[in-house]
Amino acid sequence: MTDLERVYDYHRASKHQSERYAPGPGGLDWANQPDPFRVFAGTPSIELPLGADAQQVLFDRIRTGERPGAVPVDLAHLGVFLELALGLSAWKSAGDTRWALRCNPSSGNLHPTECYLIADPRPDLAGGVWHYVSRDHRLEYRARDAQAQPTAPSRAPVVLALTSIHWRESWKYGLRAYRYCQLDLGHALAAATYAAAVLGWRVGVLPWGDRDLARLLGLDRRDDFDPGQGETPDLALWVGPQAPAATQLTRLAAVERHFSGQANRLSGDYRHWPGIETVEAAGERPAAASPRPTADPPPALPPLLSNHCGLTAADLIRQRRSAQDFDGISPLPTQRWFAMLDALLPRPGVPPLDAWAGRPRVHLALFVHRVTDITPGLYLLVRDGAALPALRASLRRDWRWDPVPGAPAHLPLYALALGETQVAARQLACHQDIAADSAFAVGMLADFDTALAAGPWHYRELFWECGLLGQVLYLEAEAAGVRGTGIGCFFDDAMHRLLGIADTRWQSLYHFTVGTPVDDPRLRTQAPYTHWETRDHAAHHSA
Repeated sequence: MTDLERVYDYHRASKHQSERYAPGPGGLDWANQPDPFRVFAGTPSIELPLGADAQQVLFDRIRTGERPGAVPVDLAHLGVFLELALGLSAWKSAGDTRWALRCNPSSGNLHPTECYLIADPRPDLAGGVWHYVSRDHRLEYRARDAQAQPTAPSRAPVVLALTSIHWRESWKYGLRAYRYCQLDLGHALAAATYAAAVLGWRVGVLPWGDRDLARLLGLDRRDDFDPGQGETPDLALWVGPQAPAATQLTRLAAVERHFSGQANRLSGDYRHWPGIETVEAAGERPAAASPRPTADPPPALPPLLSNHCGLTAADLIRQRRSAQDFDGISPLPTQRWFAMLDALLPRPGVPPLDAWAGRPRVHLALFVHRVTDITPGLYLLVRDGAALPALRASLRRDWRWDPVPGAPAHLPLYALALGETQVAARQLACHQDIAADSAFAVGMLADFDTALAAGPWHYRELFWECGLLGQVLYLEAEAAGVRGTGIGCFFDDAMHRLLGIADTRWQSLYHFTVGTPVDDPRLRTQAPYTHWETRDHAAHHSA
């Protein structure tokens, strides 16, 4: 069996079907839930300052690509970046149970994504590899440069590396957990891109191979991790005011480093999921792999529709939540809906999609329940006009494909079928009411066969693109005064049958829903770093 066949085999096996769910743990072993925070014992660390409150740029400016002047890439601003990208956003509690929320969304709030910085020496940060601990907002010095390196200029970017701990997700979701880890990578990529824009910085994807990234981060040092609780390399990004010089990237990738630290044990036991290990190996990105296929740029779009949000980007990012319930009554104003959908179209220089090179490969099927002046029904947002012929050829022949009255001329939005959609949305989303009680629900369709034909590692990238779009919807919903939530549990092939998809050319990889939330009065909320009140701020460890 080839690697490509193994990826397809995993994808089939991990589908939820209306008559059965994908293989899972069969119950939750709460006493064995993995620790959501990784730390490395025996490493020096430095505490990062909290500076998000001082960032006053409005979200409405950031979302249109209007960045403030770029600040230096120093420790204080890296602290702001990490605070807004991957830091804590709040603590929640119910009774005696307390848990943290983060700025980057995660399936089940399990947070399989870990974060590292690879940096040249700076006046306030030693050169090497640093691991970010969001709970404490600090950096652990995982690997130091073996030889002295030149001090980096103030505008020199750093490398942000993202990894996954599959066990954190498979503990709850079993075989399907690999998918959710990849969606979370897309969420984190988008969160990092928004956070960088607040500082006037940009983000770009680096085409580094998985084995090279594992070596750079010390993930291949098996003795540093408990069996089954290690990390897999996923994504390397450059972050800063400008793209790095080739010489800087070569130096960061080639310098010899000395590692220290032992990863904490996340749980007392570990359940082996061979299917996840198989797809992980089959989808490995080789060092010589080309970046995502690119094509001629799409036609220029007019400026993004305003959402008239008066919140700062920092406040909006930190107030993002996943809705647990919707009121099933309130409509979403039409212009708010159009602005949300417009934000899903790529524009040069507009975060977070400017970090994602290449033409869009994911399009949105929309179950519209309650949008003012929009007839309920099934709609399709085609994010790249070049994909329209293939979509029309693959979907049902009797769809209407009518332009939507009142929609902006540049918004490629089509009505496929009109009528009540709540029953279908609920049934497809594993019978969850949140898909029907919202204003609208989304199913993300990926150009599956075409992407994988370019290499099995593109399987992960399709989920990353879906996660990117999910984070856009999360923040756009908050800006519109409503709330969104991702839906990982849906019946894959039932969705395909509804749309008339008879093969694997198009596959539904992520669902999402947006509406007016109903808050649970039993939950209490605290600010994200209230536990710092008992922390001794004088106990800094020099690295």
